[in-house]
Amino acid sequence: MTQPDPVLTRRNGAILEITIDRPKANAIDAPTSQRLSSEFEKFRDDPELRVAILTGAGDRFFSAGWDLNAAAAGEEFESDYGAGGFGGFGELPRLTKPVILAINGMAVGGGFEMTMAADLVVAADHAVFFLPETGIGIIPDVGSIRLPKMLPRQLATEILIAGRRLGAAEAERWGLVNRVVPGPELMSAARELAQSVVDVAPLAVSAILDLVERTEHLSIEQGLTLMRSGDVDIYEAMLVSNDAAEGPRSFVEKRPPRWTGR
Repeated sequence: MTQPDPVLTRRNGAILEITIDRPKANAIDAPTSQRLSSEFEKFRDDPELRVAILTGAGDRFFSAGWDLNAAAAGEEFESDYGAGGFGGFGELPRLTKPVILAINGMAVGGGFEMTMAADLVVAADHAVFFLPETGIGIIPDVGSIRLPKMLPRQLATEILIAGRRLGAAEAERWGLVNRVVPGPELMSAARELAQSVVDVAPLAVSAILDLVERTEHLSIEQGLTLMRSGDVDIYEAMLVSNDAAEGPRSFVEKRPPRWTGR
C-alpha cells in the first residue's frame, strides 16, 4: 500500500506553503526530513518564489520533533536528514529567502529547534514550546547552541536541561515568536506576514538575511568591515541592481515599485 505523502506543498503566488502531515504528532523521521530538505531546495532555487510558510497539519502538534518510533526501530540520532539538516531548512546552504513558521500547536524537541532556526514565527495562542531530550538520554542538538544565543542564559539552561515549557504568550515576550493569534487565524496571519515580504525588494531581503547570518557572531565594527569589503556577493549585487534604481524612481513617480529581483 502506498503511504500518504508526509509533506504537502501549495503555491500561492510567490509564497510556498509546506505542511508536515504525519498523524498523530507530525513527528519527523529521516525520510520526512529529506523530503522537507528537497522542497526547501526547490524553494531556494525557484526565482518565482519569495517566501515559504511551514506549518503542521491539525491543531494539536506543529511537530513532536524526532520520530521516537523510528529511533526505537534503529534510526540513529545523527542520521542523514538531508541538505537542510533536521526539518529541511535550518542548515540549508545559500538559503537567503525567508522561512516563516506557523506554529499550530505543540513544538516539541526538534519542532522547537526548527522554530529557533526560522526567520519569522507566527504562533496560535495555544502553542507550547519545550525540549524533552534530556529525559530520553540525549541533548537538544542544534538547540543547545542556538537557544543560549536567543535567551538569557539561566532561562535557556532551564529549558534545555529541565524541560521548562513556554506558552505562546511567554515565547512572544522573549522574542521567540513575532506574533500570537487565535488558532483559526493562524494561516491568514502567516500569509499576511508573507505578503509583506513579497511586497518589498527581493534582493534587499536576501542581502539582509545573508548579512545577518554572516555577522551575528561579529562586533558591529567587524560586521561593517565585512559588509564594505566587497566580498558579500548578494549585498554587492543589490547595490547595483535594477531594483535599487527602481525604488527611488517609483517614489518620485508616485507609483508602486515594480520589483524584478535583478
